[in-house]
Amino acid sequence: MILTLLLASGFATQAYGLQYTTPARSAFIVAMSSVLAPFIAVILLRHRTGWMVVTALLLAGLGIYFLTAPGAGGGGLNKGDLWTLITAVVFGGHIVAVSEFSKQFDAQRLVWLQLPGTAIGSLIVALLLEHLRFDWSLSLVGALLFLSVMSTAVALIWQFRAQREMSSARASLIFCFEPVFAALTSWLFWGETFSGSQAFGAVLILVGMVVAVVGEARAEAA
Repeated sequence: MILTLLLASGFATQAYGLQYTTPARSAFIVAMSSVLAPFIAVILLRHRTGWMVVTALLLAGLGIYFLTAPGAGGGGLNKGDLWTLITAVVFGGHIVAVSEFSKQFDAQRLVWLQLPGTAIGSLIVALLLEHLRFDWSLSLVGALLFLSVMSTAVALIWQFRAQREMSSARASLIFCFEPVFAALTSWLFWGETFSGSQAFGAVLILVGMVVAVVGEARAEAA
């Protein structure tokens, strides 16, 4: 129920926000969940974290800040950005929940239990808040299959399995690659352009990942 509530809320707020912001910008803001997750774990689960991991998270957060191209024609936060910020908080909680539950329960079972709940919950909210209209086509069916099978089911199974073997901090930093891939995809398909500050942000994210890995290695050795 916890995973379903978090996943459905995240999908809903992200989809709504995407009506008013660009794909790459949305991905950058959602990636803030990677920065928020360890701090959510500290607050809710009393997890401890080392100074190098905190430094790495700060670097990754600064990198995401530059990736959003502030002051470079971005126009500031809009309605879609604000809804996507809610997504970042929700998905940060989902990362922490996945890390905890995947250590206790079967990963595939967790995925198959939360997906129907997410679909049903999203449908109920959509029926209450929107006038639904379907114009069926091959492109719509293809999009639904890709989003439901690859982007959701397969991705979640891989995520649950992987997070059994790593901390929330390391998982969060790896998730920082998501906006980089999203930006490249948006550039290839939509022609969305990038600035020098965005490239600088990507470098900061990579540096943050290296610092986190080194910090955890030192902690394990000690």
